[in-house]
Amino acid sequence: HLPSLPSIKTTMAQQAGPDVSKLAPEQKEQMYAAATTEMEYRVELFNKMVGGCYEKCIDKKFKEGDLNVGENSCVDRCTSKYWQCVGMVGQMLGAGGEPPPAQ
Repeated sequence: HLPSLPSIKTTMAQQAGPDVSKLAPEQKEQMYAAATTEMEYRVELFNKMVGGCYEKCIDKKFKEGDLNVGENSCVDRCTSKYWQCVGMVGQMLGAGGEPPPAQ
């Protein structure tokens, strides 16, 4: 069963956050600063993941133009573990330091 178009629009509007046009200039500036900080944080996380997984998984001799099967699977595992750890840390920070339930 697919959701109807109005329910999708409602869900998207709820996820979008407050109507920025109705905010005071100071509130807009605070939201912009928070969004900028969040974006910088995410870029830094991504760059650390790329650097770490590159160092761990990629042969430095560059014999081929594409990743070989071993490198490809290593990168898949490395990035998956990295994001899983980032998610666990985020959950712990959100829960006041409590570890997330074991999966």
